[in-house]
Amino acid sequence: MGKKALQVQHLSDKMQVVSILNNVAQPPTGWIKATRITLGITLQQLGNKLSISKQSMRDIERREQDGTITIKALTAAAHALDMNLVYGFVPMDGTLEQLIDRKAKELATQIVLRTSNSMKLEDQENSKKRLLKAIEECTTALKNEMPKILWD
Repeated sequence: MGKKALQVQHLSDKMQVVSILNNVAQPPTGWIKATRITLGITLQQLGNKLSISKQSMRDIERREQDGTITIKALTAAAHALDMNLVYGFVPMDGTLEQLIDRKAKELATQIVLRTSNSMKLEDQENSKKRLLKAIEECTTALKNEMPKILWD
């Protein structure tokens, strides 16, 4: 297994740990306000823990709800609530390997069909079976090489 494949597998394994959180929806008020209210902590109390005013604490909760909060502010708020911020990415395809496979297959299909169209114009058209085999071979090569063009 090559260095790149090991990196992919290692990161994919890390992503799988947080993937169970993929279906957890953020509370409509945001995590900070929902947690604060559930625990019965006032804006002033939480603001005091962060050495900021009640109004600044309200702004932080609003920014979380708007999606404009920074990770630094979220981490500080989590720590003030005696919690840790959990942060990570989860591939929409399930795993990094599946994401790479899909992208390689898409690019391979483009490459093979573009070549096939050129050959068709020269009366050298390939059979559907041969095209599928070529796409499969090209997909495997792209997955092994992982060229930067894969992400265009």
